Amino acid sequence: MEQTIRERTEELERQTLSPRACLSANSKGRAVAIAPCPMRTCFQRDVDRVVHCKSFRRLKHKTQVFLQPEGDHYRTRMTHTLEVSRIARTMARGLRLNEDLTEAAALAHDLGHTPFGHAGERALSRMVEGGFRHYEQSLRVVDRLENGGAGLNLCHEVRSGILCHTAGPVADTLEGQLVRFADKIAYINHDIDDAMRGGIIFPTDIPVHISQTLGYTHGERIETLTMDIIRASAEGDVIRQSEPVAQAMAALKEFMFQSVYFNPLAKGEEGKAEDMICLLFEYYCKHTDKLPSEYQDILVREGTQRAVLDYIAGMTDTYAVEQFSSLFIPMRWVVK
Repeated sequence: MEQTIRERTEELERQTLSPRACLSANSKGRAVAIAPCPMRTCFQRDVDRVVHCKSFRRLKHKTQVFLQPEGDHYRTRMTHTLEVSRIARTMARGLRLNEDLTEAAALAHDLGHTPFGHAGERALSRMVEGGFRHYEQSLRVVDRLENGGAGLNLCHEVRSGILCHTAGPVADTLEGQLVRFADKIAYINHDIDDAMRGGIIFPTDIPVHISQTLGYTHGERIETLTMDIIRASAEGDVIRQSEPVAQAMAALKEFMFQSVYFNPLAKGEEGKAEDMICLLFEYYCKHTDKLPSEYQDILVREGTQRAVLDYIAGMTDTYAVEQFSSLFIPMRWVVK
């Protein structure tokens, strides 16, 4: 019998990928088994499931760092996700790992992020016992919330990469581990770019000893960080950085916290965003009948806080502002 396109791809993986790579044919599978696709491997299928879901489309209207900036070139959660995906795939290719698995986890890693970036995450953490973590919410999105409540039914390895992309235990695969590093490489560099565009910092503000190690431009830093991981991770069962580059990146992150992430000029409006999210949370907890129909099942099965948390976490910045204005800002009285 003639091989399907998928089977030829799986055979090509066996011939070309590193022995350390996660082969599509060896995936631990899905929570709900489905028939194989004749064209796509299981990980290619997951890429498509993520790209075509509603949560992915909403990322274009969610804050990355700067709240609702005026200008077409600032990053959003969507452009951040795409940059993470490209960096992760480049490293996977350099290490002969499975690019499709890496891409699927990278594209889904922030699906559970709140409106207003980490300001929204802090607000929701204050409202619920045990706190709120966007990486856990991202997994919940693909497991429970998408596809009319059925979830996307992604492969085990993709789910591991999503859950472990920020903190805690490392992912089950090297491909999943790459996503954690790609996320850091992407955000620290594009935040520098956006901060410079906004006049928050200037190129000469970055300490010289950091630039001497990582590079002086956006492209140089990304190339240095990416190539370093490929070289340092050529052997072994973990993804790592070399010590000099890891130290320089840590110093760059510290510089960004002092100069940008805690800068009142860049972050002065975040308190308002947090207050807005908290007020919305309290309102919907008291008025559960106002929750959309798709959250009523969650309300019955998992409780009020869970339903409200899922609803607000899924909002875009603009939708959250619209809901807040509708609920708390008096409308003008117009004489007809």
